[in-house]
Amino acid sequence: MKLLIVRTVLIYLCVLFAMRLMGKRQLGELQPEELVSTILISNLASISIESEEVPITASLIPLFLIAALELLGSILSFHNQKFSNLMAGRPKAVIQDGIIDQEALRMLRLTVADLMEALRGKDVFDPRDVSYAVVETNGSLSVARRPEKEAATLSDLGAAVRQANATIPFVLDGQILEENLRWCGKDRAWLERTAEANTLLPEEILLLVGNDTEDYFLLKKEKRPAGGFAAR
Repeated sequence: MKLLIVRTVLIYLCVLFAMRLMGKRQLGELQPEELVSTILISNLASISIESEEVPITASLIPLFLIAALELLGSILSFHNQKFSNLMAGRPKAVIQDGIIDQEALRMLRLTVADLMEALRGKDVFDPRDVSYAVVETNGSLSVARRPEKEAATLSDLGAAVRQANATIPFVLDGQILEENLRWCGKDRAWLERTAEANTLLPEEILLLVGNDTEDYFLLKKEKRPAGGFAAR
């Protein structure tokens, strides 16, 4: 049992290190070669955890070899566009000036229903509202609306706008984010005054967000019931 725990922890740490080595894209925008690498790494890790008779190096060596190949592939893709196109493919336009390119859909093996579902995910319900839509190499759909169909901005309306930093978190679950405070021209003293104004200690704050103005949103932590976790 102890051996199983040690092997599991070791494999977990090695897989985590390999995924970090492969880069942040691995966590979200999976390209085909990245998806293959992820599947292979997960299978190798599960074999080593489940089969105690298999030496742990039998999984670690190919695991890091796959990570190294993925890293090499990303370097080659960065320096060679042809190699990048070979590995990941190219973006493909499926709508231009409100007209659906049926040939492009056939090449991508996408149905019109698939396209309409992807458009609805972008809050577009009529293809005629689209100026340009392209299927990216990771399978996502990027959409540019026609200018007359875009939502009006404050600059379009001629409204005066005061430049301000984006609203960002200052406290998350009682943890103070010092860098975010400094970025908005604030400090711990401001935070303590704000907490005191709400009769709270900083560690009693669940969420505090704001910007470089005095406007902020604060949410207090709820106390757990004395009996422990509430039944669901």
